[in-house]
Amino acid sequence: MKRLVAVSRLLDAPSRFVGAWLYWLVAAVVLLKFGTVAMRYLFSSTSIKLQDGVIYAHATLFMLMVGYAWLKDDHVRVDMFYARMSARARAVVDLASFLFGVVPLCVILGWFSWPYVRAAWAIHEGALFFGGLPFTYLLKTVLLGFVFLLFVQGLAIALRAIAVIAGEEVDVFGLDDKASERG
Repeated sequence: MKRLVAVSRLLDAPSRFVGAWLYWLVAAVVLLKFGTVAMRYLFSSTSIKLQDGVIYAHATLFMLMVGYAWLKDDHVRVDMFYARMSARARAVVDLASFLFGVVPLCVILGWFSWPYVRAAWAIHEGALFFGGLPFTYLLKTVLLGFVFLLFVQGLAIALRAIAVIAGEEVDVFGLDDKASERG
């Protein structure tokens, strides 16, 4: 079981890397949106590229931070029963969530996104609107990043859940290192 947990910690690496580097996008979304509002109300003007920048940054932030949010147990969950369960029962719920929720979602989304993204790359799909950012193919690629990061992080959590079900004392989520990250 120790090797299973060690492998799961290695699988956390993509989420940790993305989580450490994409926090700056929160500030970018706020500043870009502030810029569009300021232009509209102060100068009666607008910029399609600036508005596209908000969309690109916002989509990238939320789609690629999904694994990090799950790693840190900062995702949305109906906690009415889960919080009162034993560690082993929570691990069963986490494993079932991965097997019956995340895996099918990733398979379906990956299956249908691949041709969509491939077609966008084939023509280097440009701006959604006249005068917008000409990188729609990159924005669509974020879908595949979402699938990858969600699946890999889900697999890491599932491996730790299996270890907990087998009797190992391990934190299923990346909560055991929060104190070390803060200082």
